Amino acid sequence: MKDKFIRFMQGRYGAYGTDKFTKFLLVVTLILIVLSSFGPFRALSILPIILLVYSYFRLFSRNIPRRYHENEVYMKYAGRFTGFFRNFRYDLSQRKIYHIYRCPKCNQKIRIPRGKGKIMVHCPKCGTEFIKRS
Repeated sequence: MKDKFIRFMQGRYGAYGTDKFTKFLLVVTLILIVLSSFGPFRALSILPIILLVYSYFRLFSRNIPRRYHENEVYMKYAGRFTGFFRNFRYDLSQRKIYHIYRCPKCNQKIRIPRGKGKIMVHCPKCGTEFIKRS
């Protein structure tokens, strides 16, 4: 039986394992199934079935370049979304040691050490100088 399944999956997108987009679809499907079991969300009961069918369609598809492209598009937008939160968390950790200012001309972020008093800040990108309190 295992050999038959391996032969069936040859040349299919799912033969290489599940990609991040398929995993995302399955997680969203599970969340929608849980939500649709509660009263006000009963109208969502058809959406998890559609997502589940689509994720299995992606796994059994023979159009590998198309599925790969779909995953790349998902990764691009997911990277922007997670990158925003990653940068936000990094900025919060940096605020303990540094003041973070933006250049008034080019909007470049500039880190200034805390506790230095009033200092002249030189933007490394555009060369604008401005005074800030650290």
